[in-house]
Amino acid sequence: MARIAGVTLPKEKRIEIALTYVFGIGKTLSNKILKDTDINPDARTKDLTPEEVNKLREVIEKNYKVEGELKREILTNIKRLKEIGSYRGDRHSKNLPVRGQSTKTNSRTVRGNVRKTVGSGRKTADEKT
Repeated sequence: MARIAGVTLPKEKRIEIALTYVFGIGKTLSNKILKDTDINPDARTKDLTPEEVNKLREVIEKNYKVEGELKREILTNIKRLKEIGSYRGDRHSKNLPVRGQSTKTNSRTVRGNVRKTVGSGRKTADEKT
């Protein structure tokens, strides 16, 4: 059982994919870490030796922000944007899309699935009776 940064990696998956279960590690970073530690990306998590798991854990903890530390940094960045009163911070506080997306027709789930047009929430003829 390999635990890295507080996350238990799935046993049956290839280590290349299993590392992506850690928040902050994607497929590209996973491949880079495996290349640095000289571990075969095709190896299954259950086949890793304890030395290889320790090597992975050390590299990740020393060189990368993952899990709680990364989430905390993201939240402080958003909090800073809200405090300085920027447009992005304002969008964050209103729970609206931040990166310029259209909100007239899209982003319904963000806005609470509001249906303002007449036909979009209409019942069919057989449901009325």
